[in-house]
Amino acid sequence: MTNSKLATQNSQLIPAIIQHAQTNQVLMLGYMNEESLAKTKKEGKVTFFSRSKQRLWTKGESSGNFLNVISIQEDCDNDTYLIKVIPKGDTCHKGTYTCFGEKEPAGFLHELQGVIQSRKANPSEKSYTTELFKKGTKKIAQKVGEEATEVILEAMDNQKDLLIEESSDLMYHFLVLLADQGLRLEDIEAKLMERHK
Repeated sequence: MTNSKLATQNSQLIPAIIQHAQTNQVLMLGYMNEESLAKTKKEGKVTFFSRSKQRLWTKGESSGNFLNVISIQEDCDNDTYLIKVIPKGDTCHKGTYTCFGEKEPAGFLHELQGVIQSRKANPSEKSYTTELFKKGTKKIAQKVGEEATEVILEAMDNQKDLLIEESSDLMYHFLVLLADQGLRLEDIEAKLMERHK
């Protein structure tokens, strides 16, 4: 991106459309000036100029739900930004995934991740996931290693049905390990996207 044709004055506010870098879902609209754009580029987290607070405002500064920047583009008329991000948590201050009330359009792995995180926050005595969390990081990591070995063995034996079974076990335990470490699939996706550039 060229060095801002848009925000030429601190008083000039330019609309910024925030879009999920992987799903292309529009998450929110905010406004930026030259200073907030510079801070966004420097820190890699979306910072707006808040019209209500009359100051720079980094999305997530209170909630921790940051918008991690993947790319910044100007539109053809040079009067709007399109900022592609990987969100950490919900975007809207009302607790919804977008400021338009939409849900995350991610696939089943993200849905399963939500169930696992719910088990971590609200343990259930009948839940295998809860049992794993109680046993701690060492046991969870051990299960990931065991399942990874099973995946390798089934692949080497060309046992596709069993490979699917063991891969499913591996993915589940990997998601539990991520939750145990306070991480999400989005963190892994963001790193893969960064490497893909």
